[in-house]
Amino acid sequence: MEKIAVVGAGLIGRAWTIVFARAGFFVSLHDRSSEATANALGFIAARLPELKEHGLLADTPKEVMARISLASTLEAALENAAFVQENGPEQLETKAALFSRMDEIAPASSILSSSTSGIPPSAFTRGLRGRHRCVVAHPVNPPYLIPVVEICPAPWTTEETLDQTRALMERAGMVPATIKKEVQGFVLNRLQIALVAEAFRLVKGGVVSPEDLDATIKHGLGLRWAFMGPFETIDLNAPGGVADYCARYGQLYADVEADHVPIKFTSELVKRVEKARRAELPLESHPARQEWRDRRLMALLALKKGKAG
Repeated sequence: MEKIAVVGAGLIGRAWTIVFARAGFFVSLHDRSSEATANALGFIAARLPELKEHGLLADTPKEVMARISLASTLEAALENAAFVQENGPEQLETKAALFSRMDEIAPASSILSSSTSGIPPSAFTRGLRGRHRCVVAHPVNPPYLIPVVEICPAPWTTEETLDQTRALMERAGMVPATIKKEVQGFVLNRLQIALVAEAFRLVKGGVVSPEDLDATIKHGLGLRWAFMGPFETIDLNAPGGVADYCARYGQLYADVEADHVPIKFTSELVKRVEKARRAELPLESHPARQEWRDRRLMALLALKKGKAG
């Protein structure tokens, strides 16, 4: 089984380690901080039994842990790696320097992939000798529970690199979505930004409270979106499908779109939403609620896998 190098052992790096090791790959995890890698191993060891309990782990936690090794240097991590998943800071200069070094170290056949949330791959791979093998594979946090991964090429990324990345992600149990050309924020973040921006606009305009806005998504749109995308949703919401829906509601969309102005996170607006959230969830309860979220995602993922259609 191929070796995967995971560079960066933070929230995303440790999650990718679970994804690849769970799928049977050998994973070499590297971070400049030995504390970060130790914390990552502790997190992984704690999560694997829960994944097994929910039917999201085919092997035993012990077998999965045995596939994970720690690399004290970047050179050791990348040695003989078929695929590299980088999870460094979301800073252009740092990422460019890291990719330059990885391009020098990694085997010529290795694919170099980044988890960046919004930096286009051309921005940090432009001058590399091996830029043809560089790509973005942007996950959703946490990727071991949310399987979609956006695969975005630079203008010089080869089709072979894209095809191999998609195939590897599918073998890892992920659901790849290929972005045909670079766009700021990729696709998922642009969709999320559109929704979150409108949420802030509605609260700012006194239309709805933060609590009721969240309730509208949790108990409304979110239920459908857990198993359908927006195009399938509107296709099923009109007797004649998408064309019928657009004929019925096209003017409403145009009117609402005309109301939109870019949202600014003013201190007053942020404080309003922050106050509502802290009344709902004190900051000291954040870690426990994050664990609750992950366990709910485990249960939802297990349900979707069991009733896939």
